[in-house]
Amino acid sequence: MAKKIKTITLNAQVAVSKTETGMDYVQVMPDNPRVGLVEPFHGMGYGQMLNNGTFDFIRKKRTRGKPEFRVDYGSLSFSNDGNDRVIFTVPSELRDKLPILLNKGMKEIIKYLQKKGYSR
Repeated sequence: MAKKIKTITLNAQVAVSKTETGMDYVQVMPDNPRVGLVEPFHGMGYGQMLNNGTFDFIRKKRTRGKPEFRVDYGSLSFSNDGNDRVIFTVPSELRDKLPILLNKGMKEIIKYLQKKGYSR
């Protein structure tokens, strides 16, 4: 079954400004605002003002897949872009234990990969 594409056309003004952190903030202000006219979304993408004055935004697909396996401070995921990722996030107060936590987490991930037949 083909996926439905929903298009909504707005008459609006677009304001682009810089935040205190230096990020661009884009605000679309429709002439006739209605709650629920456009479904909320979040994600990264590429926005540009075209030569004809229209604003175009293209969302980037998430390249990283959902974690396949989780350990205390890390995860293993297989992504759509052909890369496998091992990500560790450790609170700064545990920085002195980082080598121990990384070693323990990687051993668990290696065991998981061996069990699944990805490694010897």
